[in-house]
Amino acid sequence: MSEQLNKMIEYKQKTTLAMAFSIANDKSLAKDILEKKIKSDHFDELIFQFEKNNLYKNSWMQILDKDLKPVYLSSNKQNGITENTIREDLMEASALEKPIVSVSVGNYDLSIRAIVPIIRDSKFIGLVEISSRFNSISQQMKDFGVESVVVLNKEYKNSIKIPFSKTFVDDYYIANIDAPIVFTSYLRRNGIYNYIHLPYKSENGYIISIHPLKNIQNRIIGHYIMFKKQDDVLNINLDFFMYKWFSIAIVAFMIIAGIVGNLVLYRSKKQKMYYKNIIDSSSNIVMVVDKENIIDMNKTFFKYFYGFKTPEEFKEAHQSISDFFIQEDGCIYKDMAGISWLEYLMKYPKNNLVKISYNEKEYYFTAGISLISEENGHYSVIFADVTEEKIYQKELEHTNITDPLTKIRNRYYYNEQIKKESASSNRYFYPLSLVIFDIDHFKKINDNYGHDVGDKVLIEYTKLITTYLRDSDIFCRIGGEEFALILPHVNKSDAYKIADKIRMKVQEHKDILAVTMSFGVTEYVKGEDIEVTFKRADKALYGAKNGGRNRVVFR
Repeated sequence: MSEQLNKMIEYKQKTTLAMAFSIANDKSLAKDILEKKIKSDHFDELIFQFEKNNLYKNSWMQILDKDLKPVYLSSNKQNGITENTIREDLMEASALEKPIVSVSVGNYDLSIRAIVPIIRDSKFIGLVEISSRFNSISQQMKDFGVESVVVLNKEYKNSIKIPFSKTFVDDYYIANIDAPIVFTSYLRRNGIYNYIHLPYKSENGYIISIHPLKNIQNRIIGHYIMFKKQDDVLNINLDFFMYKWFSIAIVAFMIIAGIVGNLVLYRSKKQKMYYKNIIDSSSNIVMVVDKENIIDMNKTFFKYFYGFKTPEEFKEAHQSISDFFIQEDGCIYKDMAGISWLEYLMKYPKNNLVKISYNEKEYYFTAGISLISEENGHYSVIFADVTEEKIYQKELEHTNITDPLTKIRNRYYYNEQIKKESASSNRYFYPLSLVIFDIDHFKKINDNYGHDVGDKVLIEYTKLITTYLRDSDIFCRIGGEEFALILPHVNKSDAYKIADKIRMKVQEHKDILAVTMSFGVTEYVKGEDIEVTFKRADKALYGAKNGGRNRVVFR
């Protein structure tokens, strides 16, 4: 009995978690929470359909923001109660930013609860919680001739503000509304305490089995008490099993098992079909995987990998979706630091950006992972498409670091990069040089020819200079006609040669207008403040100006 019950609880936890996962990974939900525009009607209908199409009735949902304040609460249809208490499991899911499924006590009941964080761009937005009661399990146990009484330990009595079942026995709250009166009365007469400390007991013609219910902290907060008639339990006394009755019993058992099996199979198929429909309706890619292979995927998967029509067809060609990962800074790739991308994602769930390329199209996804079967080593992985957001972010970043006129990097980018390069130079002991330069007599160009011509000169000569730089060189416009070159792995002597080569090419160019440039060169001194380095290069530039311009000076 206990083993059967444990399987039912585990299955209900998984299906409740799947429901919460599907809702939490809808990318529009995070946006709605941030904008405080939760579509209550949509979630009311979702809960209604959830209850209508599966065995688990009286389901309940809440959505919380990052401060664990409810932004949506589904009402209990029988008494209008809503949950709004910040519990330990909610705080733990928020702190760890990981899914949690547990048995927990709230304002009005003892329930099975699944809590899933809502993450967007690696930021915690809130939580989705789905909870359901034990009534459906107790109804299923009746198919096996078992009557159930679900009790909450009396030390948690004060946690129940408005009891859903309204039934207490010796300060123990009775959590299932279908608990038979005859057995609650029996427990009242004999004292619940005398049963909950034993795994099972045989008395008055019944086998009484007790299964502890533990919360997320692994504390026993309640017990599932089962009653089964002894006459229904197989007696192992050999005298009882005369051949004739043994045969009859076997045949009868096979008939009953077939009926019960078909009933359970029908219900199981109905539930699996319902959850399959929920997962298929998700706008995200949802997959079931182990550490080496894809096991299943939803319909959305084939919207991206449209060259395949079935899971079997994809699995014949590819072992893993990671075959399509593109290595890029900040993105997960197939083998991360010597471990697989799945192991990396489990270890570092916040580093969850993935770039995928398929048929010359590129996408960005955030990936979330959750263990759904420890026994089989199965995980659910959800890929939420953030391509538009990532492209917008890149465009915004490009705008923030790009000079709008010349299209080279700007002063902000210079400030960031000189910090990074000086830190790397200190750490890895390589030389770093800085060149500051500007266009000689640029004010006269603007005064004599106008700012339009001045702008064209800036554009033309920055293009020219770019052609003579290495990929690793960092070229920035830091003022009106003033520029900076950050030269990693270049000492002062070589930096002088680079600057002088650019000076000569500028002097020879003469397009738009003939101009010359003056250069100040210096080498970064390990450990010094970067402002000191800049001032030294600036003084060298000042020396080039005072020395007659169109020259390179180093300090």
